[in-house]
Amino acid sequence: MTITEKQEEIVAEFALFDDWMQRYEYMIELGKSLPLIAPEYKTDDNIIKGCQSKVWAHAELEGDKIVFTADSDAIITKGIIAILIRVFSHQHPKDILAADTNFIDEIGLKEHLSPTRANGLVSMIKQLKMYAIAYQTQLS
Repeated sequence: MTITEKQEEIVAEFALFDDWMQRYEYMIELGKSLPLIAPEYKTDDNIIKGCQSKVWAHAELEGDKIVFTADSDAIITKGIIAILIRVFSHQHPKDILAADTNFIDEIGLKEHLSPTRANGLVSMIKQLKMYAIAYQTQLS
């Protein structure tokens, strides 16, 4: 499934809910299904800077695709990183770098986050794209 297809799937899922309380509950559920980072990668080096809560992200190259794992100490934040990982994991670095993140605006996520969480969301996207840059360089 392409990044765009995954984004469209998430937009459709969020459209099923009537209000933001239901969407938050759904994000918490998504966080529970997050592919968790292995304990040895839960280090300061893998903490995403700019997030209010602690968020760890790790990336590995499998073939020519990046596989992400992550965790957070906050349930909403864990849901946010779970959405991003669902979109970007198992994708080629060049596709991650070329992808826009307009789906976040489409589901209304940014406007329903506190300013610090919204900044954290931007930091998460930046970090995942930084991994893509690093792995794209290795593949070139």
